[in-house]
Amino acid sequence: MVRINIGYQGDLHCQLEHESSKTIIHTDAPVDNKGRGASFSPTDLVAAGLGSCIVTTMAIAAQNNNRDIPLEGTKVSVEKYMSAAPRRIERLAVDIEFPFSFSESDMKFLENVARTCPVHRNLEHSVQIDLTIRCAEIVAA
Repeated sequence: MVRINIGYQGDLHCQLEHESSKTIIHTDAPVDNKGRGASFSPTDLVAAGLGSCIVTTMAIAAQNNNRDIPLEGTKVSVEKYMSAAPRRIERLAVDIEFPFSFSESDMKFLENVARTCPVHRNLEHSVQIDLTIRCAEIVAA
């Protein structure tokens, strides 16, 4: 169990504390929804959660399956698209770029892990998720 403590600070701002680590982050409503866009919006955190969950789960899966897959330096970019009515996350475009070369087998393994990370599984039936995975080169195994 993980507890997140949230305090509403007024003017569409919240302070969030990760109780066990005491890490603090803030949210602000986006400019297109009466906010200043001074920080992550709650839906931005959903998008960020998907990207970080994907790459973290890839690293865990590579370790658990004794695969020598270097992930350091991997870059993940997530673009969030909102619908107006009803206001909701409509689509998340995830772009993963590995700075290394991988075998086709490793690429398929990593793509499967990306599509089965916990956040992806929770969102996949309500949000369109477009996934692009690129690496320096596909090499023969």
